[in-house]
Amino acid sequence: MRRDYEKLYRRSVEDPQGFWGQQAQRLHWFRPWDKVLDDTRPPFFRWFPGGQTNLCFNAVDRHVQAGKGHQPAMIWESPEVGQSRVLTCAELYREVNKFAAVLGKLGVHKGDRVLIYMPMVPEALVAMLGCVRLGAVHSVVFAGFSVEALAHRIEDSGCKVVVCADGGVRKGKPVDLKGLVDRALAQSPGQVEHVIVLDRGVTSWNRVPQRDVLWSEAMAAVGEAEVPAQPLDSSHPSYILYTSGTTGKPKGVVRDTGGYMVALHTSMDFIYGCTDEDVFWSTSDIGWVVGHSYIVYGPLLYGIPTLVYEGMPDSPHPGVWWETAQKHGVTVLFSAPTALRMLRKFPTDWITRYDLGRLRYVFLAGEPLDEPTYHWAVAALQRPVIDHYWQTESGWPMITNAMGLEPLPFKPGSPTKAAMGWRLEVVDERGDPVPPGQRGFLVAYPPLPPGALLTLWGDDERYAQNYWGVFRRYGKFLYMTGDYAIRDEDGYFRLLGRADEVINVAGHRLGTREVEEVLSAHPAVAEVSVIGIADEIKGEALAVFVVLKKDVQENEGLHQDLVRLVRESIGPIATPKVLKVVPRLPKTRSGKVMRRVLRALCEERAVGDLSTIEDGATLDEVRQALEELRRVGFR
Repeated sequence: MRRDYEKLYRRSVEDPQGFWGQQAQRLHWFRPWDKVLDDTRPPFFRWFPGGQTNLCFNAVDRHVQAGKGHQPAMIWESPEVGQSRVLTCAELYREVNKFAAVLGKLGVHKGDRVLIYMPMVPEALVAMLGCVRLGAVHSVVFAGFSVEALAHRIEDSGCKVVVCADGGVRKGKPVDLKGLVDRALAQSPGQVEHVIVLDRGVTSWNRVPQRDVLWSEAMAAVGEAEVPAQPLDSSHPSYILYTSGTTGKPKGVVRDTGGYMVALHTSMDFIYGCTDEDVFWSTSDIGWVVGHSYIVYGPLLYGIPTLVYEGMPDSPHPGVWWETAQKHGVTVLFSAPTALRMLRKFPTDWITRYDLGRLRYVFLAGEPLDEPTYHWAVAALQRPVIDHYWQTESGWPMITNAMGLEPLPFKPGSPTKAAMGWRLEVVDERGDPVPPGQRGFLVAYPPLPPGALLTLWGDDERYAQNYWGVFRRYGKFLYMTGDYAIRDEDGYFRLLGRADEVINVAGHRLGTREVEEVLSAHPAVAEVSVIGIADEIKGEALAVFVVLKKDVQENEGLHQDLVRLVRESIGPIATPKVLKVVPRLPKTRSGKVMRRVLRALCEERAVGDLSTIEDGATLDEVRQALEELRRVGFR
């Protein structure tokens, strides 16, 4: 019999130590915790202090020891290269042990950082698990990021080893990952001691003597090595994951070990409604938090197969996802609204021609789910489609309709109610709760539940100020999500977008300041403003407005140079949808660019209150520039 959401939720927030202590007992600990929560030094909350555990042991060893070694742990499907592979729990155990031995031979110890820059291949998961087995801290970088973005993350994390592949494949085209790593390392020579290269035969590459190590050779050299999983303090960092912020400098979110483990394991049955018979498929990438939590650790901790997919949702044909789901008997699918909006362009018989009889639920996250896409998905899939809300920082869902409990009534456009342990509120500028139906800032009361970020890598002060300091001057100690929301009379939340000028392109968070700083470095640019505008497929896209320096003439070559600069500095995901030179930017009298006005003009909406604008003529200049673009179509 399914459990009642309201009763379970109340216990999780009224008695968090009792609730989470009970959940933690379902997992393996080398040493029991002294207490469930240490909240003596807010906002640096520590879950299960004194306890020692290991993510890899719980995700791999535990199942082998329970006699499940013959069961599938990981299913790899790659339409890009036309290959698939299944690793049992026992096979995964052997591969992870061997890779941990490789890292040990290269001098990697507990606390050392290892950067992983790999496509969606089984070896990427093996590398992550090998790191946490030793207590090394992995930092996975999305394999679509540029040289500059990669170089920053290498330098900031202080990584000792980089793990990469020769290349990835995207819609049949090879991507030279090893070449990008070489160029990134040239910007900080001497820091990285070794580069482990998985040679897939995708691209040619140069082997740097004394530094580069071939994956196959290194794994063969250690034989059938077994490396004991290290007992790690619950608060020991498991990984660093960089996410964009409004200051331009990406933030290194630090996750703990014990709290994260307990939260993910709990979410697998409470939220995702999983059982021992499920096959879980998150269509994300390991470079994002969804990939960490629900491609790697969540399903493996729960002991069910995780599907690892290398490919696009519409290639080689628009039915490839549903064909894959049929082939492997997928029961729970986790994707993003962007992907469904893309697939919505095609006839629904691309879905109905496949047998999805085992598929029970489709979960979506990454950006708000619009109602038209929701209704299309429910009609096309004939399955519950569950929107839920979370962040890189939270590590697991904050708002959801928990399918492992008695489901709540669905409300299209709302991710439903707060998940276990999350005490959420919608507040005004002073941190006071607003009435139901009124827009405000979405915040969380302390302490945050297990699984949330520990801090920011190397910057405790920034963590405390950015997330917990917004309402301090009003005497309020609240965690700021950076999003606007409303909550209705029934307690359902509806997300309205970000309050922190971070653009969400197909679920990838890009800081406006980060893009602006790149373009501002161009010698022809005097000023630049970047905003997010609505996009039918990606949810949001970048619109860039540039003011040139005097005596610099606009031309097609300059336009191409600016677009290329963004792509090379940040990555193709940041390619602007709109890039237009304007004489001036609309600003307030205090000199602040009125981004909301730019956004409204792009989307042809009313601009709203203009009482603070410095010069209303700038609006006509922007309108004229946009009209010129519309005559030829947005670029």
